[in-house]
Amino acid sequence: MELSPLKPLYAEGEAFATVYLEGRSPGEDAADQVRLRWKSLRERLRADGANEATLAALDKALARDKAGEEQVNGRVLVASDRGEVVLDEPWDASLGAGDDARWGVLPQPGAYVREATHAARVLLLVAGHAGTKLSRLVVARDPAESPNGPQDGAAEGSHRSRTGEPAHRRIRHRTDDATVANGDALAAAVSSALGRFTPDVVILAGEVQDRTSSRDQLPGDLHDKIVETSRGGAPDLGAQEALDEEVLRIATEHIERRLQDNASRLREALGHRDAVQGDAQVLKAAETGALETLLLEEGTDAKRESLLLREASRTGARLALVPQGTGLESGSAGILRFHPEG
Repeated sequence: MELSPLKPLYAEGEAFATVYLEGRSPGEDAADQVRLRWKSLRERLRADGANEATLAALDKALARDKAGEEQVNGRVLVASDRGEVVLDEPWDASLGAGDDARWGVLPQPGAYVREATHAARVLLLVAGHAGTKLSRLVVARDPAESPNGPQDGAAEGSHRSRTGEPAHRRIRHRTDDATVANGDALAAAVSSALGRFTPDVVILAGEVQDRTSSRDQLPGDLHDKIVETSRGGAPDLGAQEALDEEVLRIATEHIERRLQDNASRLREALGHRDAVQGDAQVLKAAETGALETLLLEEGTDAKRESLLLREASRTGARLALVPQGTGLESGSAGILRFHPEG
């Protein structure tokens, strides 16, 4: 993930409120529930020293909440002590993460950027006799779930993870594009989708003959990202659930490989003295523009994480995650563009 889009968060203000609202299933009283949740967080921020300008800016932003899809997805907001909302984005944390609000001299976007970095972006193509359906998905891995199958008594074929999260909740965003005829129309539709969305993996689903027809129309540079599955060839609910499970399995395997690849890249860089560990060394690299990639450990808070994110964003560094248990010093490491000493 590129961190430079975070730069505006730090442009103005000497103190900031960071608010996280977890995703919830919306009901008829969804709008009232959002107001009650915000009221509790607002009182906490006031007690911690947030000024009226900050609170009023958040009041206004949250009053616009439609309490539908936004509530399902969750939300993260950052407001400065000058009364400006500098971040207002969907936050893809699952039910159970909890609402949170913090006041301090720095924004605290760590949970937001970790989730964005961790998720897999999937272009799903379901091939059928009538054409191919395109969907763009953002899929999160349940950290408690093994990519190798059910554990600790989890039922085979269950649509829930060990933490009890329904499988469909891990598909954080789903944008269904049109079903298009195979041929030039499919090639054009895929090109249009790629203009709005850069996938980590392309899943081609359906019967063998239909998949073959669709695959032949896809851009050549997508072929190394394609994973095929026979799931999804039927229109019934059971087939859709089976396809969702297959999407989660493929996305989870991709996320796991990416974490391991990041760890391998770090080990290689450390072996060539092209990487550093620990908050002091990583900050030094960021402040001098030497930091290419900030590495954080999955599920482990880094020492001075908010400061690391600020300095890394100022010099255009990227963020990547390594598996929990990697044992990064102070929870952070950095791969270098050059050595800060010159």
